[in-house]
Amino acid sequence: MELFFFLFFGFLAVIVAALELSKSSKDRINTTSAFNAFKNNYLVVYSLMMAGDWLQGPYVYYLYSTYGFGKGDIGHLFIAGFGSSMLFGTVVGSLADKQGRRRASVTYCITYILSCLTKHSSQYKVLMLGRILGGIATSLLNSSFESWLVAEHNKRGFEQQWLSVTFSKAIFFGNGLVAILSGLFGNLLVDTLGLGPVAPFDAASCFLAIGMAIIMSSWSENYGDPSENKDLLTQFKGAAVAIASDEKIALLGAIQSLFEGSMYTFVFLWTPALSPNDEEIPHGFIFATFMLGSMLGSSFASRLMARSSIRVESYMQIVFVVSSVSLLLPIITSFLVPPSKVKSESMSFAGCIQVVGFCTFEACVGIFWPSLMKMRSLYIPEESRSTIMNFFRIPLNIFVCVVLYNVDAFPITIMFGMCSIFLFVAALLQRRLMVIADSQKPTKPQDWTALDRDMEAEPLNVD
Repeated sequence: MELFFFLFFGFLAVIVAALELSKSSKDRINTTSAFNAFKNNYLVVYSLMMAGDWLQGPYVYYLYSTYGFGKGDIGHLFIAGFGSSMLFGTVVGSLADKQGRRRASVTYCITYILSCLTKHSSQYKVLMLGRILGGIATSLLNSSFESWLVAEHNKRGFEQQWLSVTFSKAIFFGNGLVAILSGLFGNLLVDTLGLGPVAPFDAASCFLAIGMAIIMSSWSENYGDPSENKDLLTQFKGAAVAIASDEKIALLGAIQSLFEGSMYTFVFLWTPALSPNDEEIPHGFIFATFMLGSMLGSSFASRLMARSSIRVESYMQIVFVVSSVSLLLPIITSFLVPPSKVKSESMSFAGCIQVVGFCTFEACVGIFWPSLMKMRSLYIPEESRSTIMNFFRIPLNIFVCVVLYNVDAFPITIMFGMCSIFLFVAALLQRRLMVIADSQKPTKPQDWTALDRDMEAEPLNVD
């Protein structure tokens, strides 16, 4: 079994390396040195922020269990985090638009560091406070940094297409390479050095502090709507009106909620799916393989977005369909290979097939993030960007809380089937988004053709 994962991991690594090294001029966007310096600064900051997040993920449940809490209590702590993100997300997003995205990014660092510090306490109330702070930080992470990037990119006069370069690289490094390195580093701290399960949280605090120092020293401030006449409630209403009045924004929010809801459900389901009888499986190596699949997807996305002839609205339909099919594999394998109730020494053959499908889903995740960022930069108005982006997370967090609360009520196959349906619906909504975007494209009136010919034949005399 270890040989299978080693070979599969190596296979994906070779593909990722080949994709990156084989990029031709058609796959690259020519930029300027000023833009590259701006992009690299953002990538360093974003990677540090994601390192602070990824270091915590694998050890949250484990830390709570070492403090003696059961599955029910731990579930309530997780629900508190998602619920906090849902309740406070729109508020902090509006504050980011109003008070400044740079200030909101610094607030993310401070909030998440405080959340990490609460992990040193074994008191349930302190841990609950930490989860609430973590939920607020997650909302800031998913809105303020991207909002700052888009606004600053436009303010500096860079070409719109260059955003796709930053988006794809941010996902490649932040959600791929950094995730893998964070998992290995966390394993080094906890297992190899024996520093205990709280050590990754302390390391996360250090990375967040370094990132905050870079933000404060090199980032300029930008705002969504600096008007003093617009208070928080007015801005909140404005974002709601923008979503209700523009079908493209509403569709984009629905697509994001459906995909991310399925993604977070997958995060909770892949372990019991691969070890239904509590088999010993290499969790860390599987996680690293998933992240490598995500890197593969982001690398592929950079190629797609570099070509002006390929539209993001078009290829994302295929991505959603492929992701929907990939999460059907647990259902298909349950029919082809009857599940055993006897604990085996390692993962079953059906589990190996599911790993391939799950890596395919993670590759779709790698394509989804930069592509979603590109669509948000096109369709979401600048003045309420952070507010609207956090609006999208309200149905997502409700969905995840419901799933967590009822995770033992339904068989795993039913849960995967539900996610597959949601992803297929996302494909249909993406189709609708493309149709609307095409219908609203400015067209050249037929009568202009003759006028253009006349102007070319008889140029204006400007003397």
